[in-house]
Amino acid sequence: LGPTCIFILRRKLMSDTDTLHSVQSRVLDDNDEQNFNIQQTQHIPQSFLDNIRSQREDSLGTNAGDYMSVARVPVLVHEKWLREGFDMMKEPAYAIVARLKQESLDAFLTTQKKV
Repeated sequence: LGPTCIFILRRKLMSDTDTLHSVQSRVLDDNDEQNFNIQQTQHIPQSFLDNIRSQREDSLGTNAGDYMSVARVPVLVHEKWLREGFDMMKEPAYAIVARLKQESLDAFLTTQKKV
């Protein structure tokens, strides 16, 4: 049997000066000789989510020009999607938006505009 992976997105309240942290991985010891669990975490500061929400709320009143921010996706989510065969660097914006909504990750959307 292949490894079983656990993905945990952990939010902590941090000050506005904190930035998005890198993904931390660790192998969980569960005394199973044939399988192992990998726990991956990434601290998502409240200020990061607040900034995204503010950008999303202001998006309808701003002119996007040639480029428009659609989402700010943490590395942990992007890596999970890659393992599932979804490369957001190759997908159109509407597919990324749809996937975020499908997985209830709307908090990472930076616009209310139709994509």
